[in-house]
Amino acid sequence: MTVFRDLGSLLQWRGRLQGSLAFVPTMGNLHAGHLSLVRLAQTRAEEVLVSIYVNPLQFGPEEDFASYPRTLDADLRLLDEIGCQHVFVPTDTLLYPQGLARQTLVQPPAHLSKVLCGAHRPGHFTGVATVVLKLLHLIEPQILILGEKDYQQYRIIQQMLNDLHCKVQLLLAPTQRDVDGLALSSRNVRLRPEERRIAPSLAAALAELAQLDPDSAPGPAALAMEERLTQTGLQVDYLELRDSETLQLLPRPRSGARWFGAARLGSVRLIDNRVIP
Repeated sequence: MTVFRDLGSLLQWRGRLQGSLAFVPTMGNLHAGHLSLVRLAQTRAEEVLVSIYVNPLQFGPEEDFASYPRTLDADLRLLDEIGCQHVFVPTDTLLYPQGLARQTLVQPPAHLSKVLCGAHRPGHFTGVATVVLKLLHLIEPQILILGEKDYQQYRIIQQMLNDLHCKVQLLLAPTQRDVDGLALSSRNVRLRPEERRIAPSLAAALAELAQLDPDSAPGPAALAMEERLTQTGLQVDYLELRDSETLQLLPRPRSGARWFGAARLGSVRLIDNRVIP
């Protein structure tokens, strides 16, 4: 396995590469969900590069940047086991040589970035879009692969690629879940045993909401579901029915729309979404 820690070695390798390249950006603490992205990448390109970088620009001042799990050695072993032989592990200095305060930022459109998680995490998606664009410029892949669990992020990156005429194909990989339905996430390891038993309630709630009758009003259903989740111990940020393309709120369920949910459980913030069949 080759681990690129500096820009010179990465660019030398990229300059010699003749075949197609798929790129999977991660923040590490890899799990089966990440590995499913890598496996999809392996079916779509001749070479795969995974990045591991906990991006400070997407964390707010009261968020969990310092405590975000960092498990680089274990991550590299997992990637090696599934045959991923190229990993980029940049530093803050490499990606932000002038510091965060002097960094040119990518500001996604408000209708995508200031709703749902964006309403609760100001500046988060600016940090995501900025670092993804930086990585794409450095790596120049033909394919970029993101996961469906972070659907709002996917939609924002998709819009950025279109608006800025980035010549990369974006693929969406399905959410990977534990046997009880909980969407896999790096933050799940911080759930205490009792919290871990409660956590699948969010996924179950979204699955139930996705089965609502098309003539039903989503608002009262979401309020009733929020009350149920609160009783389990979840602190709900939102349960909302939105269009999958525009992320606008919808007055009625319809096929292809999505229910989005986020809730806090102890120190962990869970997010998930379900498409209506």
